[in-house]
Amino acid sequence: MTSQPTTSCRRFVGKVALVTASTAGIGLATAERLLQEGATVIICSRSQANVDAALASLRSRGHAAAVSGVAANINTPTGVDTALAAVAAAVPDRARAGGPFLDVLVSNAAANPVAGPALAAPDSAVAKVLDANIAAHLRLVRAAVPVLTKGAAVVLVASITAFRPELAPISLYAVSKTGLVALSRVLATELAPRGVRVNCVAPGTVATKFASALVGSESAREEAEGRTLLGRLGSAAEI
Repeated sequence: MTSQPTTSCRRFVGKVALVTASTAGIGLATAERLLQEGATVIICSRSQANVDAALASLRSRGHAAAVSGVAANINTPTGVDTALAAVAAAVPDRARAGGPFLDVLVSNAAANPVAGPALAAPDSAVAKVLDANIAAHLRLVRAAVPVLTKGAAVVLVASITAFRPELAPISLYAVSKTGLVALSRVLATELAPRGVRVNCVAPGTVATKFASALVGSESAREEAEGRTLLGRLGSAAEI
């Protein structure tokens, strides 16, 4: 697990956060930073084994009282319901009060089943990427709206490829992330009257397992590093 920078910030004391795809990489680093700043955090992944391993790691680092997890496929309506039910179970007093109970929603899940030119992608891959990387985020936010507190923050995690898709060997993924940036703007407009903020983070290349298509070889990594101002890749903790 990537080491987090120490912080004295406590901006999330008393806040409740759900972070999807949060058992590794950027999602796990995000969950730990929220924990460090005082939030109650629910992590989420499809695999119960991955959830258990991430919980064990976080608890070993001093976050036992504030973190719980749920195995749920966030790309399905049932999985979304399961994840939100886990949030309610983590803060029963707030949930029983009948009002909104979720202060932070970080929608980080993504899929990339195919690399190479978009024109070569089979229809099944096109459907999966667009559903997982755009539609699933919309379904999650839509389902969460009734439980989002006034002043809540929604963060959608996109990618730098949204702005430079022509440079990506994962062209279809880049197209979907461009769509996610647009979705964040739409949701920000629609949720602003409720007092909910929506923002989109577009990380540069981070050397996670998910990014192996971008940095899987030494030459690919060097090329990715050469496109950055600092001459290095970012870390999950930095995001």
